[in-house]
Amino acid sequence: MHKIGEFSILSKTTIKTLRFYEEQGLIKPCFVDKFTNYRYYQTSQLADVAKIVSLREIGLSVKEIKRIVDGEDLTVMLEQRKSAIHDEIATRHSQLRKINEILEEKFMQQQIFVKTIPAHTVYFKEGTIKNFGEIFNFVLTAGAECAKDNPNLKCTEPGYCYVNYLDGEYKEKDMKIRYVEAVESAGVESKTIKFTTIDSTKAVCIEHKGSYDNLRTSYNALIKYIEENGLEITDFPRECYIDGCWNKHNENDYLTEIQFPIK
Repeated sequence: MHKIGEFSILSKTTIKTLRFYEEQGLIKPCFVDKFTNYRYYQTSQLADVAKIVSLREIGLSVKEIKRIVDGEDLTVMLEQRKSAIHDEIATRHSQLRKINEILEEKFMQQQIFVKTIPAHTVYFKEGTIKNFGEIFNFVLTAGAECAKDNPNLKCTEPGYCYVNYLDGEYKEKDMKIRYVEAVESAGVESKTIKFTTIDSTKAVCIEHKGSYDNLRTSYNALIKYIEENGLEITDFPRECYIDGCWNKHNENDYLTEIQFPIK
């Protein structure tokens, strides 16, 4: 047997910690001298201390370790801890992304520009999509429907197309949208495809590089710019998809120009 001081050296654990573990019921001396109150430990208990230390290092609390000592399934406890760590990692990644967004805000302010968008003849289609993943299928369908009745209709050069969100509030499901594309002349309308002329307008714009998950940051930068410069939004914001899944394999290479018509 080993006195607590010797056992402390062998287990590389302070006497204070060993006494704490004893108080919490994690590991008890194999013998306590009733006259001197000296505590003695067996060599086999070194493995018990090592196990407790390992469980503490992976983030288990003393109470959780006590439950294991009392017979709770170690595997179940470790699986729960592993799941919690995955959640923590996801949370930290999200926090890092937001930190980067805040750090980039000043840079983004420098990327905002105002331009005049000329008048265009356009065709458009309105409808409801279940989620953001259906946007591009909606766009492709609109193009096919327009071409069916207007096989010789040509888009303008350079091209100009965009999506409006029409609900008047932010939604992630069942969103009403409008797809608009500039063409050289009006064509034959159908039940779903309509033609109109959009007037020339000034717009505050920003080119958003990267995933659509971060579009909120660019929107926030535009709104801040508009408020700071005393401008007034006159129409729904426009999302112009310049590069996306149809020509880029990596989301980091996506390019979206966001336009806020203003006066």
